[in-house]
Amino acid sequence: MTKQERIELEAAAFRNLLVHLSSRKDVQNIDLMTLAGFCRNCLAKWYKSAADDMEIELSLEQAREAIYGMPYSEWKSKYQKEATPAQQAAFDKSQKQD
Repeated sequence: MTKQERIELEAAAFRNLLVHLSSRKDVQNIDLMTLAGFCRNCLAKWYKSAADDMEIELSLEQAREAIYGMPYSEWKSKYQKEATPAQQAAFDKSQKQD
């Protein structure tokens, strides 16, 4: 496999991840953080960091829009729910295991 092929495969996998996350708006970021240790906001920050490393001008809000598929504030108002006590307890427990 060439370096370019690897880059293209990684980019395709990332695009598929974004499509999958977009289809699962019911999955809250706190659940992702608890189970996987990262969430949509983490992806946005990594996306922004990669842009910074490549000296590509991109704001955090633009990175979030690329990840969420809409402005972050809109996604929050439509899909983000207050964490339940059970979700918060699971998250807190997952953080203590590190």
